[in-house]
Amino acid sequence: MASLIEELIQTLEEETEIYHELIPVSEEKTRVVIKNDLEALSKITDKEQKYVDRIATLEKKRSEVIINIGTVLNRNPGSLTLKKIISLLDKQPKEQSRLETLHDDLHHTVHRLMDINQQNKRLIEASLEMIDFNINVIKSTQTIQTNNYDRGASTKDAVMIQTGTFDARQ
Repeated sequence: MASLIEELIQTLEEETEIYHELIPVSEEKTRVVIKNDLEALSKITDKEQKYVDRIATLEKKRSEVIINIGTVLNRNPGSLTLKKIISLLDKQPKEQSRLETLHDDLHHTVHRLMDINQQNKRLIEASLEMIDFNINVIKSTQTIQTNNYDRGASTKDAVMIQTGTFDARQ
């Protein structure tokens, strides 16, 4: 059991370290989105994906360790949370303390990343709305095809320029 707890601690330490490394990357992403630098945004997104891949690997490992802990403790691994495991370590205060510290640090770091990502999401949505607005403005000033009638009541195709403003003479 002690080796499983040590493996869990090691996995959580690695995961926490990666999340800490990801914070400056996400903050840089905020600056790049504000600058509207698409090339830099693409590079940052690729960099973030590498972190996400590493985190996914560690999450899988952590999941396997928790399953093994559940087997040793004769408990359902699906009901074992990190808090519950911490509470079961009364006779191992050193490991209990390390897990509590890791849990709190990981919790705080993940929430910080979630806040940054939420801000980035809002900035990107605002940027997309501005792009959509600009496209609509451009479309409204483009030429459109209309049908006009001359004195003989025959149709004639004429091109009118629509400026998007109200013209009282029409």
